Amino acid sequence: MDVSMSFSQDMDNEYEKLIRRMNPPRVVIDNDSCKKATVIRVDSANEYGILLEVVQILTDLNLTISKAYISSDGGWFMDVFNVTDQDGNKVTDEVVLDYIQKSLGPEACFSTSLRSVGVIPSTDSTVIELTGCDRPGLLSELSAVLTHLKCSVLSAEVWTHNTRAAAVMHVTDDLTGCGVSDPERLSRIKNLLRNVLKGSNTPREAKTLVSHGEVHTDRRLHQMMFEDRDYELRVVDDDSSIQDERQRPDVCVDNWLDKDYSVVTVRCKDRPKLLFDTVCTLTDMQYVVFHGSVDTKGTEAYQEYYVRHIDGSPVKSEAEKQRVIQCLEAAIKRRVSEGLKLELCTTDRVGLLSNVTRIFRENSLTVTRAEVKTKGGKALNTFYVSDASGYSIDAKTIDSIRQTIGQTILKVKNNPQEQQQRQKSPSHDSPTRFLFGGLFKSKSFVNFGLVRSYS
Repeated sequence: MDVSMSFSQDMDNEYEKLIRRMNPPRVVIDNDSCKKATVIRVDSANEYGILLEVVQILTDLNLTISKAYISSDGGWFMDVFNVTDQDGNKVTDEVVLDYIQKSLGPEACFSTSLRSVGVIPSTDSTVIELTGCDRPGLLSELSAVLTHLKCSVLSAEVWTHNTRAAAVMHVTDDLTGCGVSDPERLSRIKNLLRNVLKGSNTPREAKTLVSHGEVHTDRRLHQMMFEDRDYELRVVDDDSSIQDERQRPDVCVDNWLDKDYSVVTVRCKDRPKLLFDTVCTLTDMQYVVFHGSVDTKGTEAYQEYYVRHIDGSPVKSEAEKQRVIQCLEAAIKRRVSEGLKLELCTTDRVGLLSNVTRIFRENSLTVTRAEVKTKGGKALNTFYVSDASGYSIDAKTIDSIRQTIGQTILKVKNNPQEQQQRQKSPSHDSPTRFLFGGLFKSKSFVNFGLVRSYS
């Protein structure tokens, strides 16, 4: 039985390869049609997860996707993206344009999977994945344990949401500069970190996982927090629940019975990597996006997806609908940069992360999100911090921390008072009809009238 199933899967894989050889992907990069953005159109044979792969590659190049039109009904995938660089300009860097062509075009179609610049090869480091209950000083405690165990953090990303925390860390041995390979030492690292994560008495289990493979950090963080069920509502006994409600994204799910689709709409404040976060979550929940439209105006983003579950059915129940809404809300909010942004740039050294986060903890600051990188012997770290007691951060506290660490080493990138003045989400008036509804009146994607609407 197993042999026959394996043979059937091999045949399916060979058939998919044949289809792709007969219809190799085509990428058109247009810098003339739109005044404000570079237009990238991708045509390819359709396969599950291809939309996420394309969005992931564009996002990992730090490109901003301001508009997108998606169609993958039937056996063909056709997407149009309006993108700009981090400064809001068209993409003109030949190295970046060439990478897009090679990653999305015919040269990529024969590889086992699309490679992305965000995938960190970890042959020279050990990947540690952590999930557990968030609390003030957690990153400081984890860093101190790694320092005690003679491990240096090469890079790390830490997210917190809804009382939960997740981290992906790339660590090396202090002595060899390579990944840790000794099984006994790895087991000790896992156990000690798990003990730190357990910290307070909580019914939810803390998890640690050690590997030496390749990992896409953002994708793994979404998966880890999804598996940890951070999207589940929790009772909050302070005023933060009111503030959280004001910042809550507007996510709706409706069934379009005539076409057997579920229509998912998202309205929220725009930010970098928003499209990746929503598409990643829908894919991990095993929904297929058949059609979609993405548009940003000012600070507001609007996304609309026509989806079915991988089994071909739309959303079947009210419980499933609420789960989709909760998961998308969580995916949007996980990366929201709450707190004061601090950037640290200095010569890297053993124990640096542990020392800096200890100083934060001693000054009653808690890290809500962190990005840790080392490049060319330099530590390039970004921390989002807030007061552990929930009050506004005292400017004197920040001055004291900067004097301790170094005024030129640690820089403040935004103002604490600005965090208290976030505008309420824009009005969520429903359109008279779905923005992308006219799609089904056309016989081909070329005739939608959307492809030329670049500006």
